[in-house]
Amino acid sequence: MTRFTARFLVDMLRRRIEVAGGFAAILHSGDAQSGAILIVAAHGGSPEILYEKRPGWGDPPIWETIVIHAGTESDTVAAYVARRCRADADLWVVEVDVANSPQLIAEWGAMA
Repeated sequence: MTRFTARFLVDMLRRRIEVAGGFAAILHSGDAQSGAILIVAAHGGSPEILYEKRPGWGDPPIWETIVIHAGTESDTVAAYVARRCRADADLWVVEVDVANSPQLIAEWGAMA
């Protein structure tokens, strides 16, 4: 199975979200080859769900949901993202704001 670089996957995600009429922004650039990827899925500008790609023991990698909330605890999301960036300089952080983000991210994650 072909393994794509982290940069390729992030670029592919941005294009997929933009084609669906949404917005995607890279908040933190990590290692271009093998950095972990953290996705902040927002709706209407309010963070809702965090997804993180973690290596699995086999194929494919695991997409883990980190935090789910109703939008009133955005400090929790920001604090988690800040902690992860301090702990892992190779981490990519991508914020997406698009209708039906869980489905689009799942489709994209299946290719990653």
